[in-house]
Amino acid sequence: MFSKYLSIAFLFLLNFVAASAGRGLIVPKAVVVSAHPLASQVGVEILQKGGNAIDAAVAVQFALAVVYPSAGNLGGGGFLVFRKMDGKAFTLDFREKSPAAATKNMFLDDDGEPRAELSLFGRLAAGVPGTVEGMVAAHKRFGKLKFTDLLQPAVELARRGFPISARQANELNNERNNFIEYNSGSCAFLSMKAWKAGDTLYQPDLAATLERIRDNGRAGFYEGPTAAMIVNEMQRGGGIITAEDLRNYNVVWRVPAVGTYKQYKIVSMPPPSSGGVALLQLLAMAETKPLAQWRHNSVETVHFLAEAERRVYADRAEYLGDPDFVNVPIKGLLDKKYIAQRLSTISPDSATPSDEIVAGLPPNIRTKAHESEETTHFSIIDADRNAVAVTTTLNGSYGAKTVVAGAGFLLNNEMDDFSAKPGTPNAYGLIGGAANSIAPNKRMLSSMTPTIIEKEGKLFMVLGTPGGSTIITSVLQTILNVTEFGMTMQEAVAAPRFHNQWQPDRIYAEIGTFNRDVRTSLEAKGHEITERTPIGRVDAALVLPDGTLEAGADTRGDDAAGGY
Repeated sequence: MFSKYLSIAFLFLLNFVAASAGRGLIVPKAVVVSAHPLASQVGVEILQKGGNAIDAAVAVQFALAVVYPSAGNLGGGGFLVFRKMDGKAFTLDFREKSPAAATKNMFLDDDGEPRAELSLFGRLAAGVPGTVEGMVAAHKRFGKLKFTDLLQPAVELARRGFPISARQANELNNERNNFIEYNSGSCAFLSMKAWKAGDTLYQPDLAATLERIRDNGRAGFYEGPTAAMIVNEMQRGGGIITAEDLRNYNVVWRVPAVGTYKQYKIVSMPPPSSGGVALLQLLAMAETKPLAQWRHNSVETVHFLAEAERRVYADRAEYLGDPDFVNVPIKGLLDKKYIAQRLSTISPDSATPSDEIVAGLPPNIRTKAHESEETTHFSIIDADRNAVAVTTTLNGSYGAKTVVAGAGFLLNNEMDDFSAKPGTPNAYGLIGGAANSIAPNKRMLSSMTPTIIEKEGKLFMVLGTPGGSTIITSVLQTILNVTEFGMTMQEAVAAPRFHNQWQPDRIYAEIGTFNRDVRTSLEAKGHEITERTPIGRVDAALVLPDGTLEAGADTRGDDAAGGY
């Protein structure tokens, strides 16, 4: 089986490139879209063996931990949205949690100011990982195949190695000094010579960890040798995760965030993800405007969406947090009268300065209440039309830059997603409020937005993306690209994107997104525009009118789709 993975990787890339011009890969039965061709192929093979969407998701997640180490992970966490073929929807929260010894001011200096390096690098930056427990829980509730069979492909990829891409070689070379500084010894990501495309990455320590998970399930990670290695790593560098933290970690099945957009039903992730609520707010606002008439990325469309995004991100900063710790006013934030009030403050002629925008006051308020762009997402539809959208992350690229010695996987740096000091931005510019302050055993706020869409009661689209604060707006634009602007799934994923997050006061746009006339008109309305590197890496799947499936794999990365 392993040799087939390597030969098929090249074929997948060929199919992907050929599809990127217009339509994506179209298949009749089942599809997998992920950040790496080998992971996508693993998922397809699981489906062909009789596995369902959840089985494939488990196998893809563990494969990504091997072949996509910058974000695929064992040491991170994330969210899963699952829609069964009968329409019932479920959301699984396997977000990381702060250790029991975490304190509100743990990342502040003597003057009460944030010390960013403490929450970004090394052992103290790590939250208690949730990915392994999340996959175990999803499989236990909905899986069909043996758990051991789902882990074996990842074990083989780690032990036998796989050829890295040019993109990955560049990343590993750029991170070399960080790997040296934040690790006590050698790790698989360090090489005597500079990495180059086609070099084989062997990860024997990770293979052994995966075997323990394969054979012992949850206990293979949160107890026994792996847990001991994590605790030892903490003790080597000032980390605070304990054996008790690992034993006590739990996932939560939550009530999905559900709303409508015209004839579509939107099913997304509730808090501690801010993504679902923010997406539903934005779609509720967008539904009131003639976007199709205005056209894609026109002055009118960009101005309106940017203004809506300012208001939604201001609400995010004030009200969103871990619902097990704070009251999150979801119903109030989605209330039609509240949405109308927020819309009433948008002028069609001029941008509202962000400093003049504050969070609104949704009804029934009792209490007030980021992550890096190196997250990863995959979308799967099986032959029975079960569908799953999964977004996971280490937070920063390669997380805390620290590999658990002997275990071969990277620690996350998710503690930076808390508000180290409410009202001040984290390392990626997002403002957080008291609702997202640090507390023991609390889950940090996220922007991850795995989403499933129905049309007239039937499965229509599965999507999500990495991108930190840009996740929500990337998912929004991809949905609108299909539903309003008539794009194929691949066109919708590949289309240029822009983003506004309230603070800082500007529109970020991919290079070349706006032509000169559009940019001049937006600036005349008071928008400051900053061009930047690619935004997000959307991986999505669409059910076409004839029942076939179209994949959209993002050309911004090595992402690839497979199916049958």
